[in-house]
Order: sequence, then C-alpha cells, then structure tokens
Amino acid sequence: MKLSEDIRPISYVKAHAAELLKDLIEHPRTLVITQKGEAKAVLQDVASYERTQASLALLRRLAEGQKELEAGNHRPADEVFSDLRRDLGL
Repeated sequence: MKLSEDIRPISYVKAHAAELLKDLIEHPRTLVITQKGEAKAVLQDVASYERTQASLALLRRLAEGQKELEAGNHRPADEVFSDLRRDLGL
C-alpha cells in the first residue's frame, strides 16, 4: 500500500465517491479514510475484500488445526482439505 496515494479524508470521499469507486474497481486496493487527520475506516473493492475474507478463513482453520493437533485430535488429510474447500467455497 502506498500510503501517500491510498489515504483520503472523508470530505474527499464524499465529494468524489463515484470516481473513487470506479478507480478502486480498475485498480483494486484498500483506501484508508481519515477524519480530522486520524484513520477511521477503509474502503476496499469487493474482490479484494473477498480475498481477504478467504485468507482469514484459511488462517482460522489453520489455527484450529494446530490446536486440534496439540490436543491429540487427528484426521485424515483428505477430510481436512475437503472441509477447507467447502468452507472457502472452492
């Protein structure tokens, strides 16, 4: 993320919403929205958001798997990967 290019004050977002959305679709990334000079929110294209959510789901599953392994619970790998594909919608 290039902070100098990807931070916008809320007043800019309000005045240029349609332009920002078009640009986000053409150049997927995350914009940081500021209010009174402080970062308050992010604006992200849907495809990037979906990738982020899929990555988080995978990380959660890996963490759960690590806990299960440490607790002595084991499953065949094909079951685990089948569940991952199902959960990630693949």
